[in-house]
Amino acid sequence: MVTQLPIQTAEIIYPDSDGQLMADNTLQYRWIVTIQGGLDSLFQNDPNVFVAGDLLWYPVEGSNVIRRAPDVMVAIGRPKGDRGSYQQWREENIPPQVVFEILSPGNSVKEMVAKHNFYRRYGVEEYYLYDPDKGDLTGWIRDGEELPEIEQMLGWVSPRLGIRFELSQGQLEIYRPDGEKFVSYVELARQKEVVQQELEQEKQRAEQEKQRAEQAEEELETLRALLAQKGINPDEL
Repeated sequence: MVTQLPIQTAEIIYPDSDGQLMADNTLQYRWIVTIQGGLDSLFQNDPNVFVAGDLLWYPVEGSNVIRRAPDVMVAIGRPKGDRGSYQQWREENIPPQVVFEILSPGNSVKEMVAKHNFYRRYGVEEYYLYDPDKGDLTGWIRDGEELPEIEQMLGWVSPRLGIRFELSQGQLEIYRPDGEKFVSYVELARQKEVVQQELEQEKQRAEQEKQRAEQAEEELETLRALLAQKGINPDEL
């Protein structure tokens, strides 16, 4: 009798890095951070919206070569929290519904076609591509098994995210549903500084008004005292 030993299969490792740079230049990096930060802020109070930047997404269990790392991705219905990668079978098999790519001079046409095919095949509902050097914005939205291009992106409102896309002087502008614009951390810090300066100015104006009121009250009391010395009742004047 021959006893067969159980066959041991090697555990599949899903690397957290693909060895690629997050960005090729400062402009691309700034846009990635601005969009990721803006979306994170937009959904900060929703515990079931996961936003990530440059995170590897593995859509198929058992394959560590089928993967992409969108510049920004949003998975609605998944809890917030840190991850080394987005392994879809561990996420209730929910793919990221929305992805963003920021084009750089190093991206080839072949690479971008492959990304579109990947997102179409593995369930992305909305895909947005922005070229900050040319000011070109392109979008695709799911229609059944396909991911056709959106005809008009100016003024387009994302069905999933509620954000609105505009182009001003060749630059992308993204607006929240409340009308607030996505801004970089530097712009955000500048806005905060302006608000703090306005608050400080308002505080100084209030203090000056208080001092003027106190001075007027002192002058009035001095006048009342002088009238009283002369036997005049100021309340009868």
